Amino acid sequence: MRHGKKVNHLGRQASHRSAMLSNMATSLILHKRINTTVAKAKALRVFVEPLITRAKTDSTHSRRMVFSYLQDKNAITELFRDVAVKVADRPGGYTRILKTGNRLGDNAEMCMMELVDYNENLLGGKEAKKVKTTRRRGGKRKGTAETPAAHVAESMEEVSASEEKVKKPRASKKKNEESAEEDKGE
Repeated sequence: MRHGKKVNHLGRQASHRSAMLSNMATSLILHKRINTTVAKAKALRVFVEPLITRAKTDSTHSRRMVFSYLQDKNAITELFRDVAVKVADRPGGYTRILKTGNRLGDNAEMCMMELVDYNENLLGGKEAKKVKTTRRRGGKRKGTAETPAAHVAESMEEVSASEEKVKKPRASKKKNEESAEEDKGE
């Protein structure tokens, strides 16, 4: 019977267990997802979620308390700068455990543990970034590099020249009509 059994000891002494959970929590915070066994992931969830809750209030005291568990400055910086901002409005449940099957060697039940707000596939709200594709085309030559301003000036000159061409025939038609009327009048 498991009456009163609150902690899964994971087959380790207390110092080994706390060091392992600290290292796993650091990896989870830095990489946003880790692969581990289900038993370790459930123990890690109990370990890391109170730390994320404490990171919501960015004070010296809370940083020192979290550092006493994690012992890694980079993880503390990442946790308080990025992770805490992203989970600020979430009331708990910062991690997700997705079972991935059994391990080949010992048939242990494996899973992927991740931070909830960092899975872009499940969020679906953000579109994938468009990657610029490179194509081989016979574009501009390297020797004739033009500035955008020069290109705009040339196009403006072309537009004004085409407007003048359009205006000239109209003016000549009017002159021809006036001259025709004058001829009729004489």
